[in-house]
Parts: sequence; C-alpha cells; structure tokens
Amino acid sequence: MGTQGSPVKSYDYLLKFLLVGDSDVGKGEILESLQDGASESPYSYSNGIDYKTTTILLDGRRVKLELWDTSGQGRFCTIFRSYSRGAQGILLVYDITNRWSFDGIDRWIKEIDEHAPGVPRILVGNRLHLAFKRQVPTEQARSYAEKNGMTFFEVSPLCNFNVTESFTELSRIVLMRHGMEKIWRPNRVFSLQDLCCRAIVSCTPVHLIDKLPLPVAIKSHLKSFSMANGMNAVMMHGRSYSVAGSSGGATGGGGGSKGNSLKRSKSIRPPQSPPQNCSRSNCKIS
Repeated sequence: MGTQGSPVKSYDYLLKFLLVGDSDVGKGEILESLQDGASESPYSYSNGIDYKTTTILLDGRRVKLELWDTSGQGRFCTIFRSYSRGAQGILLVYDITNRWSFDGIDRWIKEIDEHAPGVPRILVGNRLHLAFKRQVPTEQARSYAEKNGMTFFEVSPLCNFNVTESFTELSRIVLMRHGMEKIWRPNRVFSLQDLCCRAIVSCTPVHLIDKLPLPVAIKSHLKSFSMANGMNAVMMHGRSYSVAGSSGGATGGGGGSKGNSLKRSKSIRPPQSPPQNCSRSNCKIS
C-alpha cells in the first residue's frame, strides 16, 4: 500500500511555450510579471534563452507551463530553430508602440511554418499601458490575427492585464487539439454562475425566460447558456404542448381526448375553392 516510489506531481499537464518576436518588444517583461504564488524563480541561460515556469488553473486542472523567451536578435535564430522542435504553443509578441516589431511578425511566421509547422500560436500586442504612443491600431492587429488563424490579445505586464489570460487561452487551444478536453470534461469544476444558470435553465423553457423578473443582461446570458449547452431542447421553440400530448396519451381518459382533439383539429382544412353552386353575387371570398 505504500506509494514511496511514485512521487506526487504538482501538476496535471506540462506544456512548453515559446515567446518569439523582435528584440526589445517586452518578452522579458511578460515573464517577470508572473510573480504570483504559483510561479517559480526564473533563471537565465548564457546562450540568449530566458526560461521560467508557472502553473495556471484551467477548468480545475493544474497546467504547468515552461516558458522560453528566445531573443529576437538575428544571431539567435539558430537557437530558436533548435528550441522550437519540442514546442507545443507559440506566442508571437510585438510592441504596440513600435510599428517595425509588428511588421516583423511575418518573418517569424515564416520561421514557425518552416521549423514548427502546425504548432498553435497566438498574437500578443505588448505594452498596452503605453497606448497613448500607439503605432499599431487594434483593429488592424485583430484582422491580421484572424487572417492567419490566430487568437489576439493586447497585454500590459505593468498593469498585469491579460497576461495570464493569454497563457490560459493558448493552453486551452493546445489541450483541445490533443484531445485532452474529453478527459477533463467529466471532472470539470463549474463556477457558481454556471451552476445558477444550469439550475434556472433546467426548469424554465427558453421562450419563458423573458418573463422572469430578472435584468435583461441576465436573461440574455441565460438564453445563450441554454443554446450553448443544448439544454431544454424539447421546449426550444415553445412546443410545450408536444410534451403534454405525449404524456396525456399515456394517461388515457382525458389525455386521450385531448390528443384526439389535436389530431381532429389538424385534419380539418379550410376549403380551397368556393362551392360550385355559389354564384359570384352572393358568395364572398375573404
């Protein structure tokens, strides 16, 4: 019964991410901002690679990230090629106050397609706290990311804005691509909001959500939650009579008469043309 030979791991999944981009775009700032209780002390290599690990929580699972900061200088391109072989995710980082760093993303994409094809990647615009010096519009960067099939984030390590969210989203993409979502989905930890929405939607038809004494924003969230999770499918379009009819047929008696009345009402059709003995003067067609 002893478990001395099997040490307990402090994480459920281990992922390796690369931060690539031109020099002086703030990749080191992003790593230095990860100073919460789940991050370990960083250490640097003398060959131009900065390394740091941190642990995030994704749907109740602990995901440990190995973050490698490759220098953007040309003499370190060979180092990127060697370290990109085992990478499972890549963050393309540019500086929103430096137009040249954004134009250089094309070169990095070519390097990734050549040495790490098929690896999930996201586009990260750094130094959002310097938005008053912006040289790259947000809409232009977002459309560029959509064109290349990437998720887009603008982050600020100084304000701790969207840094963890970008790593979490890339981790989700990587794990979903490897089919890990099927493993943790049965053990997913729901938030209090999800539990409340599930409780309300499970006993309320979709077409009756508008009649609940709730704010409009919450009603809209309940509808989207019901559609996304496939709940209340039987009453999706307000066809609650179909449930009553099927249950009434099983109860016999009054239920059967209701079912027969529905069938009779469906069988009766209005005349398609006026009777033949009807003249044009005394017959009105509505």
